[in-house]
Amino acid sequence: MASSLETAAHPERLKRVVIEPLSRVEGHGKVTLLQDEENRIRQVRLHIVEFRGFEKFVQGRPYWELPVLVQRLCGICPVSHHLAAAKATDQLVGVDQLTPTAEKIRRLMHLGQTLQSHALHFFHLSSPDLLFGFDDAVAHRNIVGLIQDHPELARRGVLLRKYGQEVIRLTAGKRIHGSGAIPGGINKSLTVQEREFLVADIDQLVQWAEESVQLIKRIFMQHPDYHYEFAKVDANTLSMIRPDGAFEIYHGGLRARNADGETIFDQVDYRQYEALLKEAVKPWSYMKFPFIADLGPEAGWFRVGPLARVNNCDRFDMPLAEQERHDFMAAGEGRPLQAALATHWARLIELLYCAEAIEDLLADPDLSGGDLRIDGAMREKGIGVLEAPRGTLFHHYEIDGDGLVRRANLIVATTNNNQVMNESIRQVANAYLDGKELTEPLLNQIEVAIRAYDPCLSCATHALGKMPLRVELVDAAGELVDIVYRDAGGGFGRVDPMTSDSH
Repeated sequence: MASSLETAAHPERLKRVVIEPLSRVEGHGKVTLLQDEENRIRQVRLHIVEFRGFEKFVQGRPYWELPVLVQRLCGICPVSHHLAAAKATDQLVGVDQLTPTAEKIRRLMHLGQTLQSHALHFFHLSSPDLLFGFDDAVAHRNIVGLIQDHPELARRGVLLRKYGQEVIRLTAGKRIHGSGAIPGGINKSLTVQEREFLVADIDQLVQWAEESVQLIKRIFMQHPDYHYEFAKVDANTLSMIRPDGAFEIYHGGLRARNADGETIFDQVDYRQYEALLKEAVKPWSYMKFPFIADLGPEAGWFRVGPLARVNNCDRFDMPLAEQERHDFMAAGEGRPLQAALATHWARLIELLYCAEAIEDLLADPDLSGGDLRIDGAMREKGIGVLEAPRGTLFHHYEIDGDGLVRRANLIVATTNNNQVMNESIRQVANAYLDGKELTEPLLNQIEVAIRAYDPCLSCATHALGKMPLRVELVDAAGELVDIVYRDAGGGFGRVDPMTSDSH
């Protein structure tokens, strides 16, 4: 029997199991598991196998194109990129404070985006696992099975998402890849008729959102073995926060806490992010691995997104969401909840908050104001940060004297969650798969852990320097003839096909 040292030194002796493609997530990725001859897990990795190069694509483009251009990163969360880029270009045109109408229209747009994204993820992508069980038949464990068994729930999910998309349409110009936010403001406000159209259904939306929180709370409490311990990873948390400690997703300072809820830093201007956060690169993924600089790469990685935000904030300023936050925090018994599946609970509390906040904002006459945009003195650097549905999103641009982009850096929520997702996968593999003959239901538990983070893999794929590359030559008979590779540092090598795990 091979020893641990032998298998570590000779990974080609291990059995490789690949989950590809990952299902019910946005984008393309895979997970590889290496098992020894006794089915013990030796290695688990999440690989992102597509590449986006927007940081290079935008170089040389005029700054005013950025809010429209960069949202092409994604069709699921384009509004988040649209607004983060708009906030950065506000600074490029010398604007630190928008008009009340521009500020509130953008906030409404962002609330609609978060509402529709959370509804899509929970009802369409994750609820089949939570309602039917991880080992339910794969032919039934999907949105079609949800429609068959829970038609009213599926209908509410569709209508919640539709409402969020209508908010986006009326504020951004269209549901996907709109153009409502521009440097220094917005290009349209809401008419009285448009506000009345949104007001007509908002009471029903708030009720459905509240009922959705009650549903996930019941599921969570009825399955403590999965929901308290499954994919549980103690992690630092990072999120935006208001000056008074209240929940915030559009504009505020940065707060980080450790796994016990103790503050690492608080109310830091997000334009100082480069001093706070660093990014590590690993040769087997196109995603970077961010970490808090003062803690280092081994101890400084962190979680972002709904679980981080609800754990991090001191209160919600919407009454129903605040009551649900109290129940959520009580479940942690004095410590922040760390189980990955608690993210679903937090996500639906945020969905409820968005519905309440939309209702509150629709009563504000500033939404129909006419003062849409202001100008200032041009600057060379702009940094826009907000809380996308999946977590903290950074857009950083620098321009030359002609207004052309000379540098761009994007750190998206899924990149920020990269390490904690990998740790959750390892936890599930070690707890549920180690020593067992793998089956589809067992492997689905890996995907369940990943889906909890609602990763947007298309947004997250970029890397520093040269791209790792592996080329396999196969002859007409299907036999592997040769393998060559280039690593992330640019080094070239060859693998013997007879000993390769691809053979």
